[in-house]
Amino acid sequence: MKMKKADLFVAIYVLTAFIMFIVTLPNWLLDVFLAINIGIAFAIMFGTMFVKEVLDFSFFPTVLLFTTLFRIALNVSSTKLILGTGDPGNVVTTFGEFVGGGDLVIGIIIFIIIILIQFMVINKGSERVAEVTARFTLDAMPGKQMAIDADLNTGAITDEEARKRREKIQEESNFFGSMDGAVKYVKGDAVAGLIITAINIIGGIVMGMTRQGMELNAALDKYVILTIGDGLVSQIPSLLISLSTGVLVTKGSKDADFGSSIINQLFGIPKVMYIVGATMVFLGFATPLNTILFVGLGVLFIIVGRNIQATIETSQIEGEVDMAEMAAEEIRQPENVNSLLQVDPIELEFGYGIIPLADVSQGGDLLDRVVMIRRQMALELGTVVPIIRLRDNIQLNPNQYIIKVKGIQVSEGEILFDHYMAMNPGYVEEEITGIPTFEPSFHLPAIWITEGQRERAESMGYTVVDPPSIIATHLTEIIRQHIAELLTRQDVQSLVNNLKETNPSLVEELVPKLLGIGEVQKVLQNLLREGISIRDLLTIMETLADYAVTTRDTDILTEYVRQSLKRAISSRYFPANETTSVVTLDPKVEQEIMGSIKQTETGAFINLDPMRSKSIIASVGKEVQKLENLGKNPIVITSPIVRMYFKRLTEDYYRDLVVVSYNEIEANVELQSVGMVTA
Repeated sequence: MKMKKADLFVAIYVLTAFIMFIVTLPNWLLDVFLAINIGIAFAIMFGTMFVKEVLDFSFFPTVLLFTTLFRIALNVSSTKLILGTGDPGNVVTTFGEFVGGGDLVIGIIIFIIIILIQFMVINKGSERVAEVTARFTLDAMPGKQMAIDADLNTGAITDEEARKRREKIQEESNFFGSMDGAVKYVKGDAVAGLIITAINIIGGIVMGMTRQGMELNAALDKYVILTIGDGLVSQIPSLLISLSTGVLVTKGSKDADFGSSIINQLFGIPKVMYIVGATMVFLGFATPLNTILFVGLGVLFIIVGRNIQATIETSQIEGEVDMAEMAAEEIRQPENVNSLLQVDPIELEFGYGIIPLADVSQGGDLLDRVVMIRRQMALELGTVVPIIRLRDNIQLNPNQYIIKVKGIQVSEGEILFDHYMAMNPGYVEEEITGIPTFEPSFHLPAIWITEGQRERAESMGYTVVDPPSIIATHLTEIIRQHIAELLTRQDVQSLVNNLKETNPSLVEELVPKLLGIGEVQKVLQNLLREGISIRDLLTIMETLADYAVTTRDTDILTEYVRQSLKRAISSRYFPANETTSVVTLDPKVEQEIMGSIKQTETGAFINLDPMRSKSIIASVGKEVQKLENLGKNPIVITSPIVRMYFKRLTEDYYRDLVVVSYNEIEANVELQSVGMVTA
């Protein structure tokens, strides 16, 4: 109800301005509107002084437009009364006689001074500040966005806080962009007021002499004073709003009140007060200036400085006492263990020697690389990687870092700051001196070299990597290995919600009528576990909707989905226009595996004799070694019904082994079998 009343008031305010352009108001009603205009001008000025942030007065550009329109309408109405009746009311007459002193020359001079102050000083300065602020705000937007992303990735802020900050940045940009144009309203109003005043003077003299038979001096005396009163009653509110504009666009403090901030910043340093006081006393004694006045002011400044110093000392003592009390109270309070129960999905902890790599102020770009990792994973696998927390840990060695998944350490590494890691691709014969080490992501032999050796190592053919790239690559591989377990039901729900915006009928048919979110999650996890992207979620959900009618076994559904994604699988493992070397699975082994499958309520598992399993694994090892000797990726081709069980049988022994069924390969793919897994 309050909003409706407020909307009605604004509508009436604007409508009244348009009515005044058309209808001639009685002088008593004009007095009411002029008084309201002055009151609103004071409200705007004090409002801009005491808001803590400029966005607290985000509608200021709109207010400028409305008040300017209302003020011009008042000028038109008062002009009608001045020229038509010679009696514009009490307010205009009082301003002309009292403020102008009843004297034409004094009134004209005061009016010109006010116009000059408003137009040349306040308006011009405010316009320039608004223009520069708008430009700087727009230029700073990308940096502020990156800072928000960095804070979000380090865990300093939550997703909700990041969203609010982004909205605030956008609002600031819109506000200062609007202010850059809105300042011109006030500037144009000052020019219009000057022109209207000149017209009123000329028109008043003409009307007085022609219509009322007045002499020139009498017409001048009457109409010039009335016109000056009209100009003053219009320009003083305009001056207040111009001042408000300047205050708002130059407002720097966000955490303190306007008045207290100015007083503290101007008179808050005792040393400054002592120097000013001594200077004033010196001028009082050493020059012909009024001794009593200057010495008195100098002593006053010194007394103020002494009081400020005493206040500062007292505040310091009170602050120390408060800190001690807070520390004691913190010790006495029961520990809040709820925060200790939260486990971050991914953490990167590092020793103090690696801090410069993560500190933006020291030129570190590790935070930016973490943002790029999440972007890379989204493009590559079609899922959003959880927030990666970066923390320093003084318990680690200076150059050591560890990677945790759900609070448990899964990998670690060590780097040498100001060194580079050089790796031999395999064809470089000439050796380079350095500190032997192993690349942490793939455990390849490498050498630490100095900055001076970098160019030579690259010219020799070595692959040279800097420390941030080493950490980023290691972190990327760990995320890729564990991305399946990092995919939560909430993540799946978010993916489904995004798909629902464009394909609502599909989602409504599948979830939750045929499958629950948990079952969709298991299918997506199965795909991610073998490095299959779920970015084409539409195809995945279409396939699930087709086959979930006949089975809810997530393993079988995964195989159907893989077959629907055969174009993506083929392009990933089998390059176009190239024959790929693979290993096949003996049909007898396939039959043996299928014969050992046991179905239970919780799913199927392989009940194969341990000796037979060992024999099959040994045969896989021989064939994998054969492919690796050829420099090829280890790929085994099986029949569709056996693929997932064979993958389970071998995944604990050969993590990187790719198992693909015949139904997951495009017809134009060229394969060459170089061996067969037998037992």
